[in-house]
Amino acid sequence: MAKNPVEEISEKEFTEVISNKLALVDFFAEWCMPCVMMSPIIEELAERMKNVKFAKINVDENQALASKFKVMSIPTLIVFKEGREIDRIIGSQGADSIEEKLKKHLK
Repeated sequence: MAKNPVEEISEKEFTEVISNKLALVDFFAEWCMPCVMMSPIIEELAERMKNVKFAKINVDENQALASKFKVMSIPTLIVFKEGREIDRIIGSQGADSIEEKLKKHLK
């Protein structure tokens, strides 16, 4: 089986991941149905968009990080560029709309 292109990270790896040119971090919980439904969409984007780093954070296991970024509802996808938050997507979205947003930031 192929390795999941979207790595689940903890607070330890977080800073390193968001220091990439462009990174999308999926704040999720295993009990959240919309999060579960978003997972294959994020994985598909990670396969297609090799120039973006994709990762996910379990909010139940990383509450300090979730509250630092004021994640109030999940799924929340936060886009980081070189360590700074530049965009966020709240709630379920289709692959196309997420990809469009990411492509804007790649320019």
